[in-house]
Amino acid sequence: MIHAPAPVRRSLATALALLALALLLPGLSGATQGGNGHRAHVAKAHDNGHPGRGDDVDVMTRNLYLGANLTPAIAAPNLDAFVAANGQILREVTINDFPTRAEGLAAEILAENPDLVGLQEVALWRTAPPSLAPLQTGPSATTVRYDYLRELLAELNEGKGKGGKGKPRYEVVVVQEEFDLEAPADENGKPNDGPAAQGIPNAEINGRLTMRDVILARSSGGVHTWNAQGGNFANLLPVEILKTPFPIKRGWTATDARVRGSGPFRFVNTHLEAFDPAALVPSFRAKQAGELVAPGGPATSELPVVLVGDLNSDDDTVAPGDRQAYEALVAAGMVERSTDDPLSCCLNSSILTADKGSLADFDHQVDHVMTRDPDVVSLESSSVTGLTPVNGFWNSDHAGVFSALEFDD
Repeated sequence: MIHAPAPVRRSLATALALLALALLLPGLSGATQGGNGHRAHVAKAHDNGHPGRGDDVDVMTRNLYLGANLTPAIAAPNLDAFVAANGQILREVTINDFPTRAEGLAAEILAENPDLVGLQEVALWRTAPPSLAPLQTGPSATTVRYDYLRELLAELNEGKGKGGKGKPRYEVVVVQEEFDLEAPADENGKPNDGPAAQGIPNAEINGRLTMRDVILARSSGGVHTWNAQGGNFANLLPVEILKTPFPIKRGWTATDARVRGSGPFRFVNTHLEAFDPAALVPSFRAKQAGELVAPGGPATSELPVVLVGDLNSDDDTVAPGDRQAYEALVAAGMVERSTDDPLSCCLNSSILTADKGSLADFDHQVDHVMTRDPDVVSLESSSVTGLTPVNGFWNSDHAGVFSALEFDD
């Protein structure tokens, strides 16, 4: 989720009492794990260190956090404020040090060893000399500053592949580009040092942000994928930047898959709109959710469907207006397959250094694992990752959500 105005939130729930009860009463724990109810309060109960895991399909959703709060740039009333806000964005991205955060994110993923991973906010940051032209003609900067996908894969596959031993641990199944915008920035924050003759006071650089949704697959353990697809939603929220409307491009990625003893299924990853006005009915994110489950939509299939992603929506932990997308998915037959105890969203800081924010900030849920066809797929266990800073940083402003799913024969 991009740092948009926060919804109404509830206090952080605790899993300790339930975990203690589950340890004392294994029968009760097993009944909870196997149920088809809305929300399961279950802890991880299987060994991910062994590749042969029967019919279990292990999935994960992980928002990487693009690296900065974009709201000041979107809300900038004039060119000077816009350039200054863009400079602040670039400085925040640098402070939030994705190469270091990628180490922690990779450790999260490797600890859970999921078969399929849905990633959101897989940012690609590029730069170019300062110019206003890309706001009219489209982004064109090519000098890569941070490629989150490349950095994360390097950490996931360290010591594997070329120059290492064996094939990579994780491989890219599909990448879908979303929001893509380039604009001038006062990155150094110093006045009167930019090319004012071009009409861009104080700007010494252009910054380009390309957002991406990505699906990763584990390279071993009997994970097979085919029919990979990606697309953008037709319903896109228009945001006015310097009195010019820019639609915020959002989308989805999908693949058909089979994992060890499971039957074939459809795996879908998405990132629904974050900036939606809560009072809008139906909201843009609700319309996007509707596209997912509409006839012919990516989450509509003759196969069982597993949907993961940052939905920016929930049924009971967000403001009423923000519940519409989740309700639309449930109405279409989607069933929750992830825990809300503990909750997984989100730090109240755009800076992710360990001294910013706290565990108490994680007081609502927008990252979900859901399935369609409850007669075939059930939840075995679910857990939340990334609730502790490592290497001096929170790995993201979101936590990660992992679920082990059982596919019936």
